[in-house]
Amino acid sequence: MVLLGKTLEELQAVAQEVGLPRFAGKQLAEWIYVRRATSFDEMTNISLKGREALKARYTIGRHAPVAEAISKDGTKKYLFAIKGEKAMRREGDEARYIESVYIPDEDRATLCVSTQAGCKMGCKFCMTGTLGFHGHLSAADILNQIFSIPDADKLTNIVYMGEGEPMDNLDNVLRSLNAMTSPWGCAWSPKRITVSSVGITKGLKRFIEESECHLAISLHNPFAIERQEIMPIEKAQHLSDVIALLRQYDWTHQRRVSFEYICWGGVNDTPKHANELLRLLKGIDCRINLIRFHAGVNQDFPGSDERQMEWLRDYLTQHGITTTIRRSRGEDILAACGMLVNSLEGQNK
Repeated sequence: MVLLGKTLEELQAVAQEVGLPRFAGKQLAEWIYVRRATSFDEMTNISLKGREALKARYTIGRHAPVAEAISKDGTKKYLFAIKGEKAMRREGDEARYIESVYIPDEDRATLCVSTQAGCKMGCKFCMTGTLGFHGHLSAADILNQIFSIPDADKLTNIVYMGEGEPMDNLDNVLRSLNAMTSPWGCAWSPKRITVSSVGITKGLKRFIEESECHLAISLHNPFAIERQEIMPIEKAQHLSDVIALLRQYDWTHQRRVSFEYICWGGVNDTPKHANELLRLLKGIDCRINLIRFHAGVNQDFPGSDERQMEWLRDYLTQHGITTTIRRSRGEDILAACGMLVNSLEGQNK
């Protein structure tokens, strides 16, 4: 059994189970979440007998990435093997793979983490959708991405925007967020973490009420029929219902809601789309992040040109919604979600 991802109360129960005093659970939490121990032998303030008892029943749950690619712009993509979970493996495979991306930018260093192996959502423009769905990541799998990259001590921000839909694996996502933000854990401010979703209302409601982290919604088209063509989730989870849910909460203070919007030339970057975005989001204190489409992911989707994206940014901002263009990073190392896994698995066939 794995300790990474367990709460303080659960670690206290583990301590008592192996014959240690209850307060040793707090020592375990410090070693796992603060000192980032990778073995029980490092836990020198726990008795040798206690460490041996822990070794016999538990693992910490840490493992290094199996591959790394470094971009000329400093972006780094890491590949992690998820071993031992039947749901994560195809017959005959030793492991499934997931990705995380480290993005340094002046005084910020952001890690984009995955929450599932593959994804169920099937968005037409996303490479992860071509991988199929192979299972939920445990809280340990999610946290290990954060703890085990070489630049872990440099991180200032985390975004749950890698492979998978966080609201489809919400128990493990919330458990990992709890470990990251609780005083007994990493004690990060929730304002340093953003969780993305295509819009699953039941999960969103619970996430908003049980976490204080920022929220990002993958929007990509304000018209329901057009959105449904590229995002099948629209059939079951209407964007209008997602927006109605968001209107029930206060986004005017430190917590932020933003909307991710990949731009395609003549497809969703027109004045018609700009005005519908303004209508749809009117009254919500939010921002829109315009995203350049990664060339080569899907040739059926032509990316917007720079001038059109700048027009869309300026138009939306002038009409009351703060809008930015996200700088494209790591294209030379297949930094878009699912691209490195796809490349690796193609080589292994």
